[in-house]
Formats: sequence, C-alpha cells, structure tokens
Amino acid sequence: MPAVFLDRDSLDRGDLDFSALEHALPGLRYYPATAPSEIAARIAEAEVVISNKVLLDAAAIAQAPHLRLICVAATGVNNVDLAAAAARAITVCNCRGYGTAAVVQHVFALLLSLMTRLPEYQQAVRAGRWQQAAQFCLLDFPIRELAGKTLGIIGYGELGQSVARIAEAFGMRVLIAQRPGTVDEQNGRVPLPLLLPQVDVLSLHCPLTPETRGLIGGWELALMRRDAILINTARGGLVDEALLADALRQGALGGAGIDVLSLEPPTRGNPLLAPDIPNLIVTPHSAWGSRESRQRMIEQLVENVSGYYSGAPTRVVG
Repeated sequence: MPAVFLDRDSLDRGDLDFSALEHALPGLRYYPATAPSEIAARIAEAEVVISNKVLLDAAAIAQAPHLRLICVAATGVNNVDLAAAAARAITVCNCRGYGTAAVVQHVFALLLSLMTRLPEYQQAVRAGRWQQAAQFCLLDFPIRELAGKTLGIIGYGELGQSVARIAEAFGMRVLIAQRPGTVDEQNGRVPLPLLLPQVDVLSLHCPLTPETRGLIGGWELALMRRDAILINTARGGLVDEALLADALRQGALGGAGIDVLSLEPPTRGNPLLAPDIPNLIVTPHSAWGSRESRQRMIEQLVENVSGYYSGAPTRVVG
C-alpha cells in the first residue's frame, strides 16, 4: 500500500513517535513539505495520502489513479476537494478533538493575559519601572477579574463546551450564541444581536464556512461593549481583521487575543500585525500545538488507516 505524508514538518518537531503509523503503513514515505508543483509526482503511485495543509484539489486527485484513502492531519478539510474524492469513491478521514485541552488552555492564557494586563506589567518590570516605584507595587494598568463576567461562545461543539466549563469554574456566566446561519430558535441559545451587547468576553469556536466568513465585522463589533474582549482560536476568516484593528486603536473594544489569521503564514502582512494596536495579543496558530495534542493526532491517523483497511473506517468526512 504505497503511502505518503506530504507535510510532516507541519506537526512534527522531532518530538513525536511515528512507530505505530509506520506499522499501519509499512514503507510510508515522509516529505517535510510539498510545494504545489511537487504534488502530482509525489502522489502518483500512492494508495494512501496524508496531508495537513497541502491542497488536494480535483486536478491533483485526477493524477493519482491508485488513491483510495486521504487522511487529513487536521480537523478542517477545506484543502481537499471532497466532491472529486467522492466521485472516485476515495475515503476522506480527518482528526477530531485531539487538541481540545491545548486550545482551551490557550484561550484562557490569552484571556487571563489581557484581563491582568500581563504583557504590560512584564514590560514595565523589564523597563525598570518597578525598581523605581515609590510604592511596593505597580498598579499602572487596570486589572479585571473573570468572576462575575459574562462569556459569549460562538460554536458549541467540544471546544466550546470545554471553554464553558472552565469559564464557569472561574465564576463566569456563559451565554451560547445561536448557530450562525440559522433562523429558528434553538433551546437555550441567544441570537447574536442579543448576545453581543451582553458579553464581557466573546470566544469563537465555529468552523469557517460561507455562513461564518466575516461573522464578526463592523456591525457586530459596534454592538459589543467598549471594554469587551474578543478571543479567536478558531479561524482567521471569521473576523474582519482591518475593522478589528481599527476598533482596538479607537478604544471601541477592550482587547483581543488572536491565534489565527486569514492568511497563514501572513507572508503579505496583516492589519493585526501593525505595531501600534493596543491591547492585542497575536500568537502564530500555536494554540493546538502541545506535544500531547500532536501525538494524539498521530494516534488518530493510525486509527483512521486501520479502520479503513479493516472495513470500518473512522472519522469519515462527507
């Protein structure tokens, strides 16, 4: 069963154990990364292709006559033409829930850093301001508590539910947004126009779809409180980045913690990378990247391959 992993370096830093995957796919060939011009040659003889972000569009799939299984080393499968795969009866499997603990941890790392003004206080110490203070402490930057604040969650799957549990442990009130793109009332969920003015924190955990692209734009930002905080560890395209940057500069929003951008890596720049934006923390799509999370992904790839060859495929998409 010729098999290739097209972009191993997208998840491995030399700290993962691939032995179980190699046992499931004897002779598995690894590539650190694969450029678009290299895809066709590398998958031409493959029966199994593993890809994190390498694009497997209709043209690429058409050039792989032996392809039977595509394993996406991620949850999102927007890099695979699912219709072209289905037309060839190619099974597509993804990975799910592997990074929940890491992402939830990152959500609260961003939120706590913003609420406690951790970056500003750290910089103040490095600049010698504490050493020169007249009092025993510095309180130059307003600190807020999570207890008693309201958290709004958009996307109430495994990640959203896990964030809600931790928020409640901090003493927060949790509101769940009605699913984007729906008009029918959902039990216990709040339509976005009613939710946004109530929240002190808004955390995004929904996929990027035609219905959610640009979900948080100028109108939505204007509905939020001036001291509210936006956390996005989901997908960059959910937020209008230029308008978010402007809102932060103008003091129309209290802060933002962003782990994802609309183009990654941001080789052509991004409005949120400007150096003059206050109360903003940007991390490089690293929320999911604990070693434990990445090893769980390898375990799920093994399960997906083994399930396919045993006639009981798991985590099938489409």
